[in-house]
Amino acid sequence: MLLGVLGSLLLLLNDRFPPPSGDILLAFVSFLIVGVLIASHRPENPIGWMFCIIGLASVWEFFANEYAFYALVTQPSALPGGVWMGWSRFWTAAIAWPLMFFSLLLFPTGRLPSPRWRPFAWFAVAVFVLLDVLAVFEPGQLPDIPVPNPTGVERADGIIKSSQNILIPLTVGIVLTMAASVIVRFRRARGEERQQMKWLAYTAVFLGPLLRVSVLNFQVLHNRVIEFAVGILGPVAIVAIPAAVGVAILRYRLYEIDLLINRTLVYGSLTATLVALYFGTVVLLQWLFVALTGQQSTLAVVASTLLIAALFNPLHHRIQSFIDRRFYRSKYDARKTLEAFSAKLRDETDLEALSAELAGVVRETMQPAHVSIWLRPDEAPRRDAQAL
Repeated sequence: MLLGVLGSLLLLLNDRFPPPSGDILLAFVSFLIVGVLIASHRPENPIGWMFCIIGLASVWEFFANEYAFYALVTQPSALPGGVWMGWSRFWTAAIAWPLMFFSLLLFPTGRLPSPRWRPFAWFAVAVFVLLDVLAVFEPGQLPDIPVPNPTGVERADGIIKSSQNILIPLTVGIVLTMAASVIVRFRRARGEERQQMKWLAYTAVFLGPLLRVSVLNFQVLHNRVIEFAVGILGPVAIVAIPAAVGVAILRYRLYEIDLLINRTLVYGSLTATLVALYFGTVVLLQWLFVALTGQQSTLAVVASTLLIAALFNPLHHRIQSFIDRRFYRSKYDARKTLEAFSAKLRDETDLEALSAELAGVVRETMQPAHVSIWLRPDEAPRRDAQAL
């Protein structure tokens, strides 16, 4: 909190709005908040402590960056150690990013998927450390600050560049392997652990397409609207990752992820369908008005809006039914079985047949290890006979 307040004060003095690292700071501060919650409730899980270090490193990077800019650009020589504060950003990135990747390898139990992953983990540590050491001694300017790296070695520039060309592809492979470990663990997980993995997978589904759209827009489209939308949604998607990890590890409303996935599939498909129908209807009706009257009309928009309002509930039911059949087949089959049993219950009068049918329904929908039915004997006629 102290680093955040001091960094914000220096940001005001530097008059840099929006701050260069504002979105990254917002995203990584969420790691600090979630890390504190996990470490306080599950201190045996190292992911909580790793998130605390990631968040603290990000806040230090924000403070150090604004300190260095003030000491070197806004008011030169007003504060001591500006160059070294800017240089310290090497270590914040060196700490934060590897820990974030390692948290994927340890999620959700805080342990490796199996002992066979231990050599890979040590190899990853060695690659990350070596890459960070090379970055420290690489000559050139410091990030966002017009001063040279004080620990850069000009004579070693060629060796550093060639070594980085080897290590960077290795790092990409390591990160992809860590991401693959999540898939391996998810396929092997059962019960509670599988629900925990679903929370992380749910947020990753949004982050992947967002990254692809961002890269496509940067390289090909160059659309300002897409750039603005990605700038807003990017930090939100990154914040969602530690939030999902926190929910999974703390097991808060753990089993609501199935309902959340179901609602996302239904309303996402419904929204896309309605938007396509709306614009398609507007274009078609406008074309008809122009063909018949020679001019456009606002009735096309009104008619399209009324059509969408009329189709909302029927489309919602159809899409919900399709999602249940396609992705939640057991739930869909259980519902159909119960509906059929309810219809038969109204017409069946044979108690033995009804008992057998009830046992079959329970066995099919709940799938227990054993089913038995006990019927309380009807003693009312016997008491009536004794009274007479």
